[in-house]
Amino acid sequence: MARNLIDEALNNIRKDRKKTKELLLELQQEIINKESTHAKSGVVAAKYVETLQRSNEQLVKIVAILNKSKKEEEEALSLSLKERDNIFELIKEEVNVQ
Repeated sequence: MARNLIDEALNNIRKDRKKTKELLLELQQEIINKESTHAKSGVVAAKYVETLQRSNEQLVKIVAILNKSKKEEEEALSLSLKERDNIFELIKEEVNVQ
């Protein structure tokens, strides 16, 4: 379930970034072709860049969630020092018996 939501969020981020880049390039062409001035289009361009920045922040949050989840899984699978010592002692006892 969580993985599906993360995949959906990543897909949405990719779509938003693609569309924002297209709009930003279109705006850039308008400025280059003198159809618009930087003064008139600057606020719009700033909004597009802000949208890209927000998607970067969303990506960072998703990576942090995935890293936290991975770390928790690794910790759940790893042995504590006490558990390792107990296993080592059992092995030593088994070797001494033989």
